[in-house]
Amino acid sequence: MNKTALSLAIVAMIPTLANAQEEGDVLDFYGKANVTFQSADEDDGSVTDVQSNASRLGVKGEIALTDGIKGIYRMEYQVDMDGDADDTFSQRNIYAGLEGGLGQVIAGKFDTPLKVAQKKVDLFNDLEGDIKSLITSSDNREEDALQYTTPSFAGFKASAAYISNKDEVINDVTGEERNNGVSVSVAYDNNGVYMAYAVDQDVEGQDTDVQRFVAQYNIGPVQVGALFEDQEDAAGENADGWMGSVAYKIEQWTLKAQYGQSDIKEEGGETYSLGLDYKFNSAAKVFGFYTDETADDDYDRSYAGIGAEYKF
Repeated sequence: MNKTALSLAIVAMIPTLANAQEEGDVLDFYGKANVTFQSADEDDGSVTDVQSNASRLGVKGEIALTDGIKGIYRMEYQVDMDGDADDTFSQRNIYAGLEGGLGQVIAGKFDTPLKVAQKKVDLFNDLEGDIKSLITSSDNREEDALQYTTPSFAGFKASAAYISNKDEVINDVTGEERNNGVSVSVAYDNNGVYMAYAVDQDVEGQDTDVQRFVAQYNIGPVQVGALFEDQEDAAGENADGWMGSVAYKIEQWTLKAQYGQSDIKEEGGETYSLGLDYKFNSAAKVFGFYTDETADDDYDRSYAGIGAEYKF
């Protein structure tokens, strides 16, 4: 579909979706706008511009099927609010499935269990200090995936996803095909304590295994978190990375700091970020941040910005 036609179609749907929600229909229209005005000092010099940070529009809902079982769905699209991308809309999490007393099954395109296992330890998620910038290459959202998630038992929950690579040929000479991927996580979340362990096999790449450990603790106005990740490639070579974060709330203000080191994306990678948020309410905030990244071979980048986020 033509990009302009798609944009007009989505805009035209908004009143219909809102009316349906008011009438108690089985859908929930939601979204987030996150835009920053920032300066980026990278290898090719300094640039000041506007960035859209994973802004999105989506529809989700549930349909009662039988006693205790419901159908669920989500259709979420990222929106390019700064006009830099080739496409105004791009797919995010899009799936349909079933949910009941025995757990949840979904099929489609969505974040892997390993990615979801990070919870909220990444305080600069979707900004320049996001852990996928320098700490990890395994925050994946995979298509052609089937996932089962257990119910919560005393705070414990597990998820397992099977990812089809559709017999993709990765070596034309030998005819070798890409292995299908598997992502599994086990997490404990109770009384402000969160711990998780997750594994990916053949998700990031052929014969590539990834392990992730996550811990987060909330007590009063303080949140502390940490993540460790190990990646082994097809040649048996290992690279690892880690990060830690802390947030402190003072009424409507939140002070944030994050630091990490990793060899996964860049040899000798090191990054830190500082931030300050002011939250008007649950749907609106303004914020500022500074991120610094360095690595071997004269890799040196820094970013500073101010922005606003609105949720609906």
